[in-house]
Amino acid sequence: MKLPSKCRGFLALASACLAAMPVVGQELEPGPNYFLDTPDTAKYALIVAGPTVGDSNKDRFRQWAFSLHDILARDYGYSSDTITLLHDRGYTEITGGERIDGAANREGIDQALSDLAARVATGDQITVYLIGHGSGAEEEAKFNIVGPDITGIEFAAMLDRFEQQDMVIINTTSASYGFSASLSSEGRVVISSTRSPSERYDPVFSRYFIEALDGRNGDRDKNNRVSMLEAFEYAKANVEAWYEEQGRLAPEHAGLDDNGDALFTLEPATDEADGRLAEIAYIDTLVVSNENLSQNARRMKARMQELERSVFILRGRKADFLEADYWTQMESLLVDLARTTSQFNDAMGEVEQ
Repeated sequence: MKLPSKCRGFLALASACLAAMPVVGQELEPGPNYFLDTPDTAKYALIVAGPTVGDSNKDRFRQWAFSLHDILARDYGYSSDTITLLHDRGYTEITGGERIDGAANREGIDQALSDLAARVATGDQITVYLIGHGSGAEEEAKFNIVGPDITGIEFAAMLDRFEQQDMVIINTTSASYGFSASLSSEGRVVISSTRSPSERYDPVFSRYFIEALDGRNGDRDKNNRVSMLEAFEYAKANVEAWYEEQGRLAPEHAGLDDNGDALFTLEPATDEADGRLAEIAYIDTLVVSNENLSQNARRMKARMQELERSVFILRGRKADFLEADYWTQMESLLVDLARTTSQFNDAMGEVEQ
């Protein structure tokens, strides 16, 4: 992490805070510590790429799954121990097949989740990516897997074992809305590539969501991280641009839910019903592959990220504060963030003993 990049990020962050209009309100009450990264927080990814018909779709879905696997390992601090990839029938005798951990069927999914449940601790984070085809609506909304398809209600029941963990679910399948709505829960970020069961054509949303993560293209506020809100907005904007270039009406409209009401917002924002949690939900681990941090530097980095999180939460709840109280707390956070950043950069020169 380079100092100039972080400084630009903090300046952008401060500018965004200063741009907000003051209104009256009340004291901020502490809420649950969702997506609070600490030096002890572990993060895991489950990628499920279902079967498909036709070589074109098969190649595309495989490429997306493999690219996502490699991006997480290269840029976000994951490894083969923290990424589980279930692909089609689980065949590994293909180019890149060494990434595959099992089949995208009920047994493979249940086993992968059981293995995760045995490993995770309270406060750890799990991100689930669904790539492939979907069908149906409401209770019958399904994700197409090898063998009998799985409904959103059935998949939600499988995820109930992770009540003490933070969770992000990115469902990039066709007709994904009903399935995604079944997964909505308090403290959970759920992204759906479509808004209705009638959007049955294969979405291109996955392509641009992965592109948002690749090289941190979606990092809008320049803090060298990509939040789920940033990745969603990047993908959504590029999907719209792609269809415009094709001269076609978009047959897919992505939505996001992060307040547990199962009502997906097409334009999430931190001052709207959906968007506040997604803004503080990041998939990057504390130490990524290109950093060699001492224990002290890791503590400082964790503290920086905690302060950034507090700034975002405070900014999103500006309407709950009296003007003077808001700016007093914001100033305190930004000063503390600047000091911690300086300490982090000093610690970057330390060598682990």
